[in-house]
Amino acid sequence: MDNNKNILIVEDDLFLLDLYTQFFTQRGYHVTSASDGEEGSKKAFEGKFDFIILDIMLPKKSGIEVLKDIKAQDSSIKSVPVFMLTSVGYDEIIKNAFQIGANGYFLKSMILPKQIIDEVESFMENENKNQNVNQ
Repeated sequence: MDNNKNILIVEDDLFLLDLYTQFFTQRGYHVTSASDGEEGSKKAFEGKFDFIILDIMLPKKSGIEVLKDIKAQDSSIKSVPVFMLTSVGYDEIIKNAFQIGANGYFLKSMILPKQIIDEVESFMENENKNQNVNQ
């Protein structure tokens, strides 16, 4: 299945990054990856993405800082859906991410890579339906 969707995955755990990349690639996504916040922020602005998966705890620049960068811009990147990845369920951090503009989050220990893909696809499907209704 080639759905021509571009996704950015920013994750510092290289095993998980590779795993998520493989799963999304197998489903027909074009995947760009980054392993730290600075690289993730740079790539977010260089590419045209349909979706971003962003780890919260990253070296060089936190996922929250990257999210702030993305949502503060007056460009098409601002409207790209962002799901946060976290290994800890700190309610305050997650609440902050939603206030900044995150569209959802995944708790790494509670979700399988296939479930992440299913959630992303479900979210994008609903977004497309909402856009079609509003046109």
